[in-house]
Amino acid sequence: MHSKHITLWLSMGLAPLILTSCDKDDDNKTMPPAVSSTIVVENVLNAKPLVQSGTFQHEGSSPLTMPGESFSLSFSAAKGQAVSFATMYGWSNDLFFAPANPGIKLYAEDGTPIEGDVSAQIKLWDNGTRINQLPGAAVSHPGTAEAAAQNISEVNGTDAQGNKYAAASSLMKAVLKYNGNSTFTLTVTNASGATTNPTPFSPGVWAISYIAGGNLLNPNPLYENGKPSANGLTNIAEMGNNTALGTYIQGQTGIFTPLSPVLVVVYNGIDNPLFKTGENDRGKGLKDLAQKGDANTLAAYLKTLSGVKSVYVLPAANTNILLPGLNGQAGAKVSQQLSVTEGDKIAIATMYGFSNDWFFATKTSIDATKKGDFSSGIGLYDNGTAKDQFPGAGITQFNLAGTPLQESKAIQEVPNPNAFTTLPSIPEIIKVTIQ
Repeated sequence: MHSKHITLWLSMGLAPLILTSCDKDDDNKTMPPAVSSTIVVENVLNAKPLVQSGTFQHEGSSPLTMPGESFSLSFSAAKGQAVSFATMYGWSNDLFFAPANPGIKLYAEDGTPIEGDVSAQIKLWDNGTRINQLPGAAVSHPGTAEAAAQNISEVNGTDAQGNKYAAASSLMKAVLKYNGNSTFTLTVTNASGATTNPTPFSPGVWAISYIAGGNLLNPNPLYENGKPSANGLTNIAEMGNNTALGTYIQGQTGIFTPLSPVLVVVYNGIDNPLFKTGENDRGKGLKDLAQKGDANTLAAYLKTLSGVKSVYVLPAANTNILLPGLNGQAGAKVSQQLSVTEGDKIAIATMYGFSNDWFFATKTSIDATKKGDFSSGIGLYDNGTAKDQFPGAGITQFNLAGTPLQESKAIQEVPNPNAFTTLPSIPEIIKVTIQ
């Protein structure tokens, strides 16, 4: 799953690019001794499979959504992502509503956001842990346990005990609204009052999985048809208590991002040749790195600068991009042997892959002759050339098959927390050492 299916940027065909440019010195000038070292850049992020998740309940005097009442969810999403949720059929022993996995589809194949009634995607499920009584207000809770817990199964008209149910899409009305800039609101109304199966809906949970290389990292975030209930779903299905599953999915939610092939520059006698905060992008190729993860244009430009001694673009083996750690697998790393002299400085840059135009770069130059961990000197910057969206859930993010929406702002550090999420500390995402 980790490297087999996640193939971002592989189509770009970037190969290791080593460009060198040496200053010409007077033959009679004594050169300082060269020092051999190796720079290592690693994606050390402990990635999470869910980009967003949360809990919900009716916003009123009661947390239950009674017939005629509604609850709403707001979220961001990119093409291919889906929103899933789970809530108890309150007047049952262990039934719950949820969309069929991976969730409610949010975009058409051409990338057009989907709006309107999506109730047909809602299903009714039997958690398989309690013997079903006739649904209604008289159901006793928790009821009689199954002699042996059964797998989750769809209730399509009748349950295992022969009790009858109206179609889930008639009990629950779900309407999707696109708010612009990759944001949606899903409003769910309890329509069961007009059916033979009136029931309250319990507090519940919702989740959206990351998508990478066209594959969802977790296509079954809350339950799996034909598998036993897990991770606290039983508490929702039997009691309408969303605490346990809410805590579980919170632990599965966070940051997932690859890093683009890493640009490494050795220079001497000049300022950082990549950028300065407070200035607009210089139009020399940093934009391509920040938006697309392509450092080739910037590398070729840097080669022409006086004071730049060497330039490297370092792709990861096999995957090209530097994937984060996931499911117990370590993140990718790249390295490059250097020959440097006193006064040489190092700057690096690499794209925060699941963004519109964020990039990691050296905040202050690295003394090329020193050894050690320089991760604390790395910053995360907004290139100011593309409109930002939720990282990993933006329809215009290049590495999620989008086209960035152009803007023109000065380069600035990305605040943390930012307008979308809270990131781990930078040394928990990217590690830069000289050995």
